[in-house]
Amino acid sequence: MSGQSTRRTVLKGAALAGAAGLGVAACSTDSNLGHAQNPVPTAPVELGAPSEVPVGTAKLFREQRVLVHCPAEGQYKAFSAQCTHAGCLLDKIEKNEGNCPCHGSRFDVATGKALQGPATVPLPEVPVRVENGKLIAGPKA
Repeated sequence: MSGQSTRRTVLKGAALAGAAGLGVAACSTDSNLGHAQNPVPTAPVELGAPSEVPVGTAKLFREQRVLVHCPAEGQYKAFSAQCTHAGCLLDKIEKNEGNCPCHGSRFDVATGKALQGPATVPLPEVPVRVENGKLIAGPKA
């Protein structure tokens, strides 16, 4: 019986070590986009009225995974809302910085630049335009 117990212990240890290795890989800082398979829209996505993003502010459109900044009247700049460290979705904007709830990375909403790690790569830029009174992110149809 002790032989079986030892074998089970070894197998359990191997399974736990494998799972721990996956956890370490998930937090790798070597990745440019973490686990984000499509960090930017691959088709046009309607975000809402341009008035939802007043001049000098930014808005997080979580469902569409896009962050939009309005530097001047009628001008918009958009970025992926997926953290470039592990692909987590940004959860809020504070003091003109997008916040990643997973590991604490912070991004400048005006440039997409990583301000605080572990992320070191900026958020990918997303094409954005006003069409028929709506903000549209992603490539043209």
